[in-house]
Parts: sequence; C-alpha cells; structure tokens
Amino acid sequence: MIFVILGTQKHQFDRLLKQIDILVEKKVIRDEVFAQIGNSSYTPVNYGFKRFLSKLEFDEIIKKLSLVLTHAGTGSIMTALKYEKIVIAVPRLSKYNEHVDDHQIQIIDQLGDMGVIIPCRELENLEEVYLNSQKDVLKKYVSNRDEMIDDIDKFICDLFSL
Repeated sequence: MIFVILGTQKHQFDRLLKQIDILVEKKVIRDEVFAQIGNSSYTPVNYGFKRFLSKLEFDEIIKKLSLVLTHAGTGSIMTALKYEKIVIAVPRLSKYNEHVDDHQIQIIDQLGDMGVIIPCRELENLEEVYLNSQKDVLKKYVSNRDEMIDDIDKFICDLFSL
C-alpha cells in the first residue's frame, strides 16, 4: 500500500494528486493507494482518499503500508521515518501557490543527501523516481533529539551555574 500524505496546512498540492492519478491509470503504480489530501481542491479518481485523518486513522494506515509519498513537510516525513517507512518526498513550490516559499526543496535536498529519503525535485520525474524506489537502499534515520535536549539543558545549567 502507498500512503500519500499532504499534511493539514491551508495549501493545496493538486499537481501531486493528479500525477499519482496518472501513474495509477497507466498502471505504473499497481499497489493500492490511499491519500490524505488536506486542503487540495483536486479529487482523486483512481485511488481512495480522505481530506483529514484522525491520529488513530493515520497511525492505522501508516503501520500497514510499504511506501509513503508525501509533500516535503518535516512533520509528514519525520512521522514516516519514525515508522521506518520508505519515503518519496516532493516539494511544494511557491510558483504554483502550494506554499509561501520554496523551503521544501532544501528539506528534501538535506534528507536526500543523508540517504534517509528519496527526493523527487521535479514532479515530472515521479514515475522514474517511483520505479527506482524499489532498488534504493536507504539509511535508517537516527534522531539526535535527546542529545540536543541534553546540550540545551547543560547550557542553561552552566549559564545560571545550577
């Protein structure tokens, strides 16, 4: 199963939904697809969807799937990585009114360079990226959250001589 995650922001990502519809119709994508489409105005034709999911619904779906195809929002990506899923991430672009700026390009570049996600910078390359995703070997994402909290805690303690 492929889970398409578009987050809960006010921005649409119709281009991605349409491209997935095309790939399902062409039978490039043969797996079942389910999308959380958020505030997009495009309605998928060839796969199931829901605008928004409860946390319980989201967790039930993500546990069953093999691949996450998502916008390049850090929340969606990090959640998928937490569940150790293969992630293909496509950036929303400001020129299509999908976001206020193009920071999602930097997100996929950085995480792609780390080898923890499969970036798809250009939507017209999604078919090739998807077909090659079966061959890609990704690294396991290891969070440094606890180290950062320890460093901040130490800094504050040192600052105030606690």
